[in-house]
Amino acid sequence: MQEAASTPFDLVVIGGGITGAGIALDAATRGLKVLLLEKHDFAFGTSSRSTKLIHGGLRYLKQLEFGLVKEVGSERAVVHSLAPHLVVPEKMLLPLYEKKGMGYWLASFGLKIYDWLAGVKPEDQRKMLTRPQTLRQEPLLKPDDVKGGALYAEYRTDDARLTVEIVKTACANGAKAINYCRVTGFLYNGARVAGVVANDGLTGNDFQVQATVVVNAAGPWVDELRELNQSKKGKRLHLTKGVHLVVPREKFNIAQAIYFDVGDGRMIFAIPRDRTTYVGTTDTNYSGSKEDVQTDLVDAQYILNAVNATFPAVQLQVGDVESSWAGLRPLIHEEGKSASELSRKDEIFESDSGLISIAGGKLTGYRKMAERIVDKVLDEKFPNNRAACQTASVYLSGNDFKNYEEVRKYLVQLKLQLRVIGLEHYYHYLVHNYGKQTDLILEHFKLNLEKDADLALAKSEWWFCVNYEMVIEPSDFFIRRTGMLYFYRPRMENTLQSILEEFRKQFNWTSEKMKEQQDLMAQAIQKACKFADTH
Repeated sequence: MQEAASTPFDLVVIGGGITGAGIALDAATRGLKVLLLEKHDFAFGTSSRSTKLIHGGLRYLKQLEFGLVKEVGSERAVVHSLAPHLVVPEKMLLPLYEKKGMGYWLASFGLKIYDWLAGVKPEDQRKMLTRPQTLRQEPLLKPDDVKGGALYAEYRTDDARLTVEIVKTACANGAKAINYCRVTGFLYNGARVAGVVANDGLTGNDFQVQATVVVNAAGPWVDELRELNQSKKGKRLHLTKGVHLVVPREKFNIAQAIYFDVGDGRMIFAIPRDRTTYVGTTDTNYSGSKEDVQTDLVDAQYILNAVNATFPAVQLQVGDVESSWAGLRPLIHEEGKSASELSRKDEIFESDSGLISIAGGKLTGYRKMAERIVDKVLDEKFPNNRAACQTASVYLSGNDFKNYEEVRKYLVQLKLQLRVIGLEHYYHYLVHNYGKQTDLILEHFKLNLEKDADLALAKSEWWFCVNYEMVIEPSDFFIRRTGMLYFYRPRMENTLQSILEEFRKQFNWTSEKMKEQQDLMAQAIQKACKFADTH
C-alpha cells in the first residue's frame, strides 16, 4: 500500500474477481506496472458464486451464439492446461426426452457441432446413448419419456480458488494486489482519468494512486463506478440472480454430473462434489442489495421441485439442504429480453474521460476478455509495447503438473500419505484446492501435530491461506479459500471456534472484534441453509 500511494502505475484494475484477476495477470506478463484493488475479498462477488464449471456453453447453441461457443469451448482446454489440478475433466450426462428439450437427433447434431466448434479431442467427443444405456448410466432418472441420452466433455473447477491462483500468479509476475480496499473516487488530469482515490478497509486510511489507465472490472458494481465517473450512459447492466443448493451425497447420490431439462425451457446442473451434490441454477431478474444476495425459499423450492420431478426416488425437502449460495450475473441489458435470454457475451465501454469498463462474459472466457482489454490499453496508451498475450502458457500457482495424468499420480501418492494419519478422505479436496501447494501445508501440519488431526490440518490450511493468500476475515477462509461452508459444513462447524482463535492471535483481535466475527460467521451459516420466504 505504501508503494501504491507513492509510485505511479501503468494500470489500475478495479475489481478482484476472475475478470480483474485475468487482466492483472495479462498486463503484468506484458511488462506493465499493475495494481489490482478489490473492495471486499478476491472473488467476493460473482466469481465465488457460479456453477463452478469451465464449460463450453452448450446452451448458447440454442441462441445461435456460435462465436461464443467456439471461444469458450476452445478456452476450456487452455485453462485446463494452466491448472489441471483445479480445472478437472468431468463427463456430463444429458438425458433426452420425447416431449421436452432438444430431442435426440437435434441434440446429437448440436453436440457434434459443439465438439467441432470447441475443438474437443476425439476421445472426449460426445457419445450418444440409447434409452437403456441412459437409464443404466443414471438409475435415479425418472424413466418416463426418456428417449436416450448423451455423454459429453466438461470441466469442473472451484471458481474462487481459480481467481485467487490467478491473482497470486499476477503478483508473481510483478503485479500488486490489495483486497479490502475500496475505490471511492477518481483522480483527473483535466477531463481525463489519471488515477483513483482508495480507502483501506482495515485502517480506514484514504490514499491516492496515480495511473496512466484505469480499468473498471467490478462485475455487478461496474455501473456504480461509471456513475462515480459521471459516465453511465448508453448501455447498462442487467443483473440476474443464480442460486445453487448443496445436499449431502447420501440424499442425492447421482452417478455423475447431469445437465437436465426442467420443462419450462430452463436447464439445470446436478454435480457430485466430494461428500455432497450441488444443484443449480436459477435465472431471475434482481434489483436488491449487491452486497448481500440471498437464496429465497421460492428459489430453493424451484430447484427442489426440478430435482424431484426428474429423480422421483430422491424427494428432497428444504430440510435436506445443507448449504447454498446465490450470486449475480452482470449482463448487458437488452430491451424486451427475459433474464435467461440475455447474451453472456462481454462488452467493453470507454467513457469520454478514458475510464475503460468491461461487463458480461463467462468464467470460462476470462483469459480472452483480459486479452481484449490489454490489447486496447497497449494500442491506446503504450503503442511502443508490442508484447503479445502470453497467458495461454503461464501456469497458475500450485501447478507443477504437465497434464492430468500427473495429477492422478499425485492423488494416489497423497492418499497413501494421508492414510497413515487417518485423513485419506481429504486427498481429493487438498489436491483440487491447492495442487502441489499441498506439500507446504502438510509440512506445516507435521511440525504442528496435535491430538485432533482434522483440526491440525484445518489450522495448517489456515496458516497457508493467511501467509500466502491474503486471508483477512474468517469468511475469506471458510467460504472462498476452502469452500468449507458449502461442501464441508460439518467440518467447518467442528473447527470454527479454533480457527477464530487463530485469527484472534494472528491479528490481535479485541474481545469485541472476536464476538463480532463469531456473529458474522453464525449469520453466514444461517443465510446458507435457512431461506427467507419473500412472498
